[in-house]
Amino acid sequence: MSTDAMKQHGAFSWNELMTTDIEGAKAFYGELLGWSMGGIECGDMNYTMVKSGETEVAGLMGIPPEAAGMPPAWGAYVTVDDVDAMVTRVEKLGGKICVPPRDIPNVGRFVVIQDPQGAVLSLITYSNTE
Repeated sequence: MSTDAMKQHGAFSWNELMTTDIEGAKAFYGELLGWSMGGIECGDMNYTMVKSGETEVAGLMGIPPEAAGMPPAWGAYVTVDDVDAMVTRVEKLGGKICVPPRDIPNVGRFVVIQDPQGAVLSLITYSNTE
């Protein structure tokens, strides 16, 4: 999924579109940017991997039920050494936890945070399965 450099603490490492129209997004971005796309199994969620050439660069998914009403949006992931340890730091620094830490099978563990100014970001610790 990501290069070794992208798995270093503090590096932006993944991009993800949550949308109400996966097929429309696939058609739009495929045509616009020449991306190829293919579905993968990711628990009980339909997930589309996006490739630029042979490199996986992003993912597409439907908006999950707990985020119903949210407009479609791109989100970024930043690699951290320990997602769970970051929760306390985020809160201590005045941020909020939007989605508590949870596992992504065969990928790692992530949390969605909001900074004190309101911007949302996902933090991820990759497992060593790749």
